[in-house]
Amino acid sequence: MSKRVTTSLLAILSLLVSLLAVGSVSQQAGAAPAAFVHPGVLVSQAQLDYIRSQVNAGAQPQTQAYQAMMSDALLSQSRSPHPRSVVECGPYSNPNLGCTDERQDALAAYGNALAWYITQNATYAKKAISIMDAWSAVITSHTNSNAPLQTGWAGSVWPRAAEIIRYTYSGGWANLSRFQTMLRTVYLPVVIKGSNSNGNWELTMMEAAVGISVFLDDKGSYDTAMAKYMLRVPAYVYLTTDGALPKTVPGGPSGSAAIISYWQGQSTFVNGLTQETCRDFTHTGYGIASISDVAETSRIQGNDLYTGDIGTRLRYALGFQAQYELGAAVPSWLCGGKVNKGLGPVTEVGYNALANRLPNVMANTKTLVMNNRPAGDNILFVAWETLTHGNQPN
Repeated sequence: MSKRVTTSLLAILSLLVSLLAVGSVSQQAGAAPAAFVHPGVLVSQAQLDYIRSQVNAGAQPQTQAYQAMMSDALLSQSRSPHPRSVVECGPYSNPNLGCTDERQDALAAYGNALAWYITQNATYAKKAISIMDAWSAVITSHTNSNAPLQTGWAGSVWPRAAEIIRYTYSGGWANLSRFQTMLRTVYLPVVIKGSNSNGNWELTMMEAAVGISVFLDDKGSYDTAMAKYMLRVPAYVYLTTDGALPKTVPGGPSGSAAIISYWQGQSTFVNGLTQETCRDFTHTGYGIASISDVAETSRIQGNDLYTGDIGTRLRYALGFQAQYELGAAVPSWLCGGKVNKGLGPVTEVGYNALANRLPNVMANTKTLVMNNRPAGDNILFVAWETLTHGNQPN
């Protein structure tokens, strides 16, 4: 065999190996399905049916959680949306020109969409539509330093509401295409870029990008968002198998000193520690929430990330934070011996997947979940997860 033929065969073999590797990576990264499942952002049709059956039967924990949601001022039928053309959000939402209004209106639309499906009362569907229409009619952009995060927070919730209405309500949505355009032009171009700020930013932005991509049936954007998510989660939650230092993302900190600084000065790393544990548990909770929510949407779309590395990291992150949230003594090597608690209502989705669907024992997380029921909302992007995922078998 000539040298030229041998070289050609080796090149073809190398190409085939590369293609197989790419296929494997794509599968691991939760590549878009051949056809998206609808409704399929955080809650599926089967899950919605289970919620409704539980509430109709007066069963727990859904009934108490449903009653709590319905008593929330966000669900008031006299509440009016407050849309803006330009939403300006500075550091910690200061200035706050439409930031709270946008987030609360998105949550109100989602709550009304859930109420519609549970009650089958079209009043709630129409209310959800009116809120979404109000914003799609006027918003053009987000500005100031917190604009990417604000876009991620609101952008995570809008498609949850929209999926339920579009695929379960037959009463019509005249401005559906305008709402799609809003997501495609105002939200998606911002969140799909990601962020190298604290990890909860990029995780929330990827949650928004994944949800919007499902709603828009946009496989390319879905794949892009999932690829970023699959890199960010290992760079946010540490496992001892990562080595002496946590993983980083492209463009992230490089070298021991920079990485330790990025991890809030923490230099001892253990399973479940997050990049923001020593900042505070509230921001850590945002990251955990988005890790859980994206994994749940991916599972609905046919790729169960809970059974692999993502699930392992989420399980350890929940358990590590839960023990200290519950009052365990903080060792001197952790955050200088003091943590700032306040994880928030972020544990139901991950706990249900990892301890109810899968055979993991998560004692501390379970105690925290039960203590927090019914979980409400955090006025940002997390809402009513006891209702949607408490003991959810589907």
